[in-house]
Amino acid sequence: MDIEQKISEYLAHATDYATANILSANALIELAIILACLVAGFFARASIAPALKTWIGTLSLPWRFQIIAQNLTKLIFHVTALILLGLASLITNIETLAFDTSFIAPISKLLAAWVFIKIVSQFIANTFLRGIVSFSVWVIAALSILGVLDDTVSALDALGFQIGDFRLSILSILQSLIGIILFVSIAIFISNLIERKLTKSTEISPSAQVLISKVIKFTFITIAILVGITSAGIDLSVLAVFGGALGLGLGFGLQTGVSNLFSGMLLLLDRSIKPGDIIEMQNGTFGWVEHMNARYTNIVTRDNKSYLVPNEDLITQRVVNWSHGDTLVRLEVEFGVHYDSDPHLVRKIAAEAATQPKRVSSLKEPVCHLTEFGDSSLNFKLRFWITDAQEGVTNIRGQVMLALWDKFKENNIQIPYPHREVFVHKTD
Repeated sequence: MDIEQKISEYLAHATDYATANILSANALIELAIILACLVAGFFARASIAPALKTWIGTLSLPWRFQIIAQNLTKLIFHVTALILLGLASLITNIETLAFDTSFIAPISKLLAAWVFIKIVSQFIANTFLRGIVSFSVWVIAALSILGVLDDTVSALDALGFQIGDFRLSILSILQSLIGIILFVSIAIFISNLIERKLTKSTEISPSAQVLISKVIKFTFITIAILVGITSAGIDLSVLAVFGGALGLGLGFGLQTGVSNLFSGMLLLLDRSIKPGDIIEMQNGTFGWVEHMNARYTNIVTRDNKSYLVPNEDLITQRVVNWSHGDTLVRLEVEFGVHYDSDPHLVRKIAAEAATQPKRVSSLKEPVCHLTEFGDSSLNFKLRFWITDAQEGVTNIRGQVMLALWDKFKENNIQIPYPHREVFVHKTD
């Protein structure tokens, strides 16, 4: 029996069923009851969900549980409609009414399946994957509830083509996609668990933690894709026909992405840049490395802006790493005083002033040097050290300069204004 004949028979059967059942008085009453339950569910969610979300926000729950609870508030519509349909089914089953529930029963099962699947799928953290998995499982459950799963499977299996000794059908492709999504979700979940365990380890350096977690995630996802393809009975050797063209296209299309991936791994291997480092880019971007992804490195500045810098740029451009090998950083403040001041006293009180802010490190003593006999002032350079550059450098310079100002006021040391002497010559 060819495909066109199967489709025509299916349409004829559907037409006969609709004429005999859907257009009857009993069916119209059932549809009205179902519509009323759905409308009641819609208004219930509109009135209850906002207050429930506000109440959930006041609870001291972990962030992940907060998101799950917020997502489950969307099921108020389905749960309300399901409860009302259950009550309607109980009422219509009374012997005195003798009412048929051929439509209410499957709709109730579909709603119950959707609620159950959405609750279980909350364990998938990725929103995109969670939506795909929940929808795919519900479609399969719906076909089974409606009793057309076997016919649908047969129809999808009939649509296909032959590749050598192997037959590729729509059914096998869908099975492979479902298997890939399922196994990739499991692989991401397991790799995230391992990554969280690694971040808690104090025996492994931050760069090694990131590198190990990336290798594990890449390996798990690759294995999951291969298992998902083979789980549907597809021979991997069949894909060799498309492998050459696909690999060539990916080689040109993903050249930058692959370069960033290996650049990130190279940075982690040579430990030149790692999470927590304070770096300064060639364009003036200054901040600390929050985390390193496969494609980019996230640099957070003092004004809480996140710069997503491609890993390749960190390899090819000049980058100043303020904390490479050591977090001790020297800062400098330049100032000038009046020529009437004692330079020896100025050097002494400047070094003392630099020790007053709490962030100035005591590992190395501040020093002050006379650097120039200027036009209007004696010019000095005050140098001091800090170990927490991620907390900012402009603010600590400001604190040191305020301490200098207070010391100068206490010792009557003046900061001169630039001045010029002008001589006026009178002529006859």
